[in-house]
Amino acid sequence: MAWHWTHIGSPVPLGVDFKGGTQLQVRFQQHPDISKIRTAMDAAGVRDSSIVQFGEAANNELLISLPEVTNENSLDAGREKIEIALNKQYGGTYTIDGGQVVGPTVGHQLEKQAAMATLWSMLGMLIYLWFRFQLIYGVAAVVACIHDTLITIGAFSLAGRELSLTVIAAILTLVGYSMNDTIVVFDRIRENLRLSRREPLADLVNRSINQTLSRTVLTSGLTFLTVLSLFIFGGQVLNGFSFALVIGILIGTYSSIAVASPMLVAWQEYRARSGKAAVLPAGRRSR
Repeated sequence: MAWHWTHIGSPVPLGVDFKGGTQLQVRFQQHPDISKIRTAMDAAGVRDSSIVQFGEAANNELLISLPEVTNENSLDAGREKIEIALNKQYGGTYTIDGGQVVGPTVGHQLEKQAAMATLWSMLGMLIYLWFRFQLIYGVAAVVACIHDTLITIGAFSLAGRELSLTVIAAILTLVGYSMNDTIVVFDRIRENLRLSRREPLADLVNRSINQTLSRTVLTSGLTFLTVLSLFIFGGQVLNGFSFALVIGILIGTYSSIAVASPMLVAWQEYRARSGKAAVLPAGRRSR
């Protein structure tokens, strides 16, 4: 069964990159005002368009994308819609240098590749942590990353925001960021396991979290302020990317503490109840 982002909870709106559509490259004689162009597009009945700067700013070029393909002449139809909107705002002071149609087949291929990129990155991290720590560490960290990814995508669904390749790049960034935060906590847990082998694991994990909490709050807090500024002042082009980072950093910070680390204790407790040997050195159950 093929993977589809729309299979996760309620449907997630997909951008032109995934569902297909028309893309036109437009060059202006003067610096274009994207907000005014978007207003003109809405007034002309062109909904859900994507307008981003293309190439260097001095070239005054924009890449305008329209929603999914509806007929064989979609490129001409899309060009006509854009020309109607731009003529009201800029008259004849622009030229359309080129255009292309991103078909549904290409969109589904990008969708699959985006999902595979996310899954392969998590698999690679699982193997690394298995080698560097133990398998249970890797499983706990990957579960926390999956938790972060699903909640971030769910936020896009609830907010009605489109999922694009730029957002996928943000999600992959969050996977790495969350994993790094989790490894810091795991490394402190491993150090304390070597020093306090007879301490109940739940107490040891709690102490390790407290020891790394100030570092986590400072690092994540400053990063959050940066991406929040990017979300507020970054404009429409970076809005989806920064929104994913704002949600993901909040979720990723708490998952390292409240999801990944408790899984180590839960697994140890499960093995103790099953009469199996402890996986981690601190094997005595907490009371």
